[in-house]
Amino acid sequence: MSNNPVVIAVKPQDADQTADDDPGPSPYILIEYEKWAALDGVEALVARACEAAIGQEIVLASREVTVLLSSDEAVTELNASFRGKPRPTNVLSFPFSGHHYSDDPEPLGDIIIAYETVMREANDENKQPLDHLAHLTVHGLLHLAGYGHDTEEEAECMEALERIILADLDISDPYHIVEDDAPLPAQ
Repeated sequence: MSNNPVVIAVKPQDADQTADDDPGPSPYILIEYEKWAALDGVEALVARACEAAIGQEIVLASREVTVLLSSDEAVTELNASFRGKPRPTNVLSFPFSGHHYSDDPEPLGDIIIAYETVMREANDENKQPLDHLAHLTVHGLLHLAGYGHDTEEEAECMEALERIILADLDISDPYHIVEDDAPLPAQ
């Protein structure tokens, strides 16, 4: 499989540029790994997840973000280069750190999501793959907004906001793991 971009989803445009209901710029959604393109509705879901997060966290409003749907291979390289962890992870967030030369709000940053890890986790946790993708999109956005989970208190705060945002998308609590055929306790 190639990591060359196979689909580049152009930035969705607001039908009414003058409407007051516009929460800000839509995300740039790039599909780098072709297996993502086989998931029906993947781009619309990522855009809806971004919109729901913006609706709950004002820091995200009016800020551009790029969501790159990639592979374990690409994420492993980035994770090794930027975090010193040479293994795949489900999502990486990179806050904007360049020079900004316009009157527009500074871009927020980039989110990169690894296909194989997302699919494996969804399967292991009995989740719908697109629901898990929505969760990781929201998770990445909240990292860009300054949320973290290094302490129990930070994690509880971030997870509570994730639950609220995902509920707006009719996605159940991502931290509640459903075990279909859990073994019964020994008698």
